[in-house]
Amino acid sequence: MSKIIKEKLADLGYHFIPKAYLQHNDEYYFRNQQFPEHGKFRNLTQEEIKILVRNDNYSNNWDHVLVTDKFLPEQIQHSKFYGLVRIGDMDDVYLNFRDLRLPCGIYNSTIISSDFGCTVAVHNVRYMAHFIIGDEVMLANINEMETSSSAKFGNGILKTGDVEERRIRLELCNENGGRSVLPFDGMQAGDVYLWSRYRDDQELQHRFQEMMEAQFSSHHGFYSEIGHHSVIKNTHTIKDIKMGSHAYVKGVNKLKNLTINSSAESYTQIGEGCELVNGIIGYGCRIFYGVKAVRFILSSNSQLKYGARLINSFLGDNSTISCCEVLNSLIFPAHEQHHNNSFLCAALVKGQSNMAAGATVGSNHNSRAADGEIIAGRGFWPGLCVSLKHNSYFASYTLIVKGDFLHELNVRFPFCLVSNEADTNRLIVLPAYWFLYNMYAMMRNTSKFQSRDKRKFKNQYIEYDILAPDTVNEMFDALIEIEKAVGKAYIHEDVVSDIQAVGKSILLSDEKLTGKDILLDNVEFSRRKVVLAKPKEAYNTYRRMIRYYAVKQIIELMESRSFTDLHTLVSSFPITRSQFENIGGQLVPKTKLDTLLADIRHNKILSWKDAHARYHAWSDLYIEDKFKHAVASLAEVTGRGPSSWDAKFMMDLIEEAMETRRWIFAEIESSRSKDYQNPFKQMVYDSYQEMEEVVGRLEDNDFINKERDGLFDFERSVKKIVDSLSLVH
Repeated sequence: MSKIIKEKLADLGYHFIPKAYLQHNDEYYFRNQQFPEHGKFRNLTQEEIKILVRNDNYSNNWDHVLVTDKFLPEQIQHSKFYGLVRIGDMDDVYLNFRDLRLPCGIYNSTIISSDFGCTVAVHNVRYMAHFIIGDEVMLANINEMETSSSAKFGNGILKTGDVEERRIRLELCNENGGRSVLPFDGMQAGDVYLWSRYRDDQELQHRFQEMMEAQFSSHHGFYSEIGHHSVIKNTHTIKDIKMGSHAYVKGVNKLKNLTINSSAESYTQIGEGCELVNGIIGYGCRIFYGVKAVRFILSSNSQLKYGARLINSFLGDNSTISCCEVLNSLIFPAHEQHHNNSFLCAALVKGQSNMAAGATVGSNHNSRAADGEIIAGRGFWPGLCVSLKHNSYFASYTLIVKGDFLHELNVRFPFCLVSNEADTNRLIVLPAYWFLYNMYAMMRNTSKFQSRDKRKFKNQYIEYDILAPDTVNEMFDALIEIEKAVGKAYIHEDVVSDIQAVGKSILLSDEKLTGKDILLDNVEFSRRKVVLAKPKEAYNTYRRMIRYYAVKQIIELMESRSFTDLHTLVSSFPITRSQFENIGGQLVPKTKLDTLLADIRHNKILSWKDAHARYHAWSDLYIEDKFKHAVASLAEVTGRGPSSWDAKFMMDLIEEAMETRRWIFAEIESSRSKDYQNPFKQMVYDSYQEMEEVVGRLEDNDFINKERDGLFDFERSVKKIVDSLSLVH
């Protein structure tokens, strides 16, 4: 039952902090730190008080209404002041933002113990308590602005005297809370990923929490803040808010317990009908039209729109969610989900992903417990009306065809297509599908995500290239799976032999794989058959793309270095291919990650800011790490160590890479041109010319033209390198 307490009117605006939690016996100790210009204020003159009273203003103690020497009492009208209120410099001006024109001053408002910067325009704020308002801020038509003495601003901390149950947690990756993390301002996807894993390492988990709590004060008495040049209008409730500068908020229902990062370079906007509670919002975010978000982190330059629901989830940089619902999920950067009837729950999605209409990942409620987990690598794409069951795993760039997948899946083939064959009740897995049948969409991903990366400070290297250490390692693993499947299909049961070696021999021979189904083991938790489609084409394509990935790195180096330099350099490299881990979109060698975790355990890393410095150092060295990985990959796929690479070997590989680049471009152009040649695509237009007017001409396609120019540049580089190699004896 709600309990209304009666207290003396003279006390309104005072005793904000419970006496037991006062620091230095000063109610304003932390407030003065937040508002460092408090020393320039003076008391009102008697003449100023007369003008204020004449303008229908009231204070329970005019001695506690402080102003500067640039005070204009005529611009304070029909307002009430309680407790200590400090009003910064005023000017005979009005502020204009997008045709909202408001005179400087405070009008028709009730102010309790708050501070104002210079030249503010405050109109019709019915109740404001314990806020610090920056310079040139516009506030208009707001019902409530209040702050609690134990405000945490969305961070998962406890204040002195709080009980553990009051702590905010993000229950990520599954519905049972077993991977929950404590949110904090500045938290990156890599932080969340590391904290949500390693659950059997209690020492590490304890250190993660210590590192977070070290960044914040447990004391009471911090005020809400509205940063310089921010605008808030036509809003109902704002409570426990820390808002940066240049933010724009309009028509919002509720903002509660939030940190809203914003700056002149990356300003955040929040629009009509939104209700945001217990969250952290990054720089440059856009949140509009009926969004509901509770217990969440929205990373920089991301968007929530059109009634999106984001609950108990982390959404990485440069992502967009509109219309749909996302629960209990950890999502890395560059995620796209636009459809009202798509649903994502209890998942770890490693970025550059797209959820189609009708896709439902989670909450099947077909087990005896809460949803488990789905882990999906980069480029995850569940297609139209796909339904998946927990627990499942998907390699990078898995495309899933429309259908209900009633059993757990473990798809270990990157760039693959997964589909149900309804008439035979079989699962079909087609590895390397994207390279074989839709090169345009595949290769466009890299440039698409790079162009959408709106971060102003790119101090963390997010890998957008489809060919990178993570996907290449997955291709190597897939090669082994294909070899085993083919070997098992072609070896007689009574023959004792190395199944993988037999499969590899068949795949590398000219023998055609006909007349037999190649079946996969441990892909689906069911008794039905799982068929490996086009194994030989996929196998050869994987090997080709691995070589292309590796040689492309070498070509970039040889544009400025000689073959002798290259040979000297790579001869010193380890020939073992490194394992990489995707931590929040950043690819990190596993050995470096293990060192970081050890340093955290041993108190060599004392805060998450220290961990971020390590991320940034890794970013500076990533290109070098990637090059070493490429060299080791080339050695493995060719069977020749770097010390044995002579000029002819390298020339042959570079010329093959040239042919691969030409093939890639031909497939890009071909896969897009099919849309122009398909009569069913043309039938809705009266003529071919009308179709070109509506969808654009093929020859004007920006991506294809860019790739054509890239091919010409690549050919020039290759010719120069090949000419130099021909001179090496």
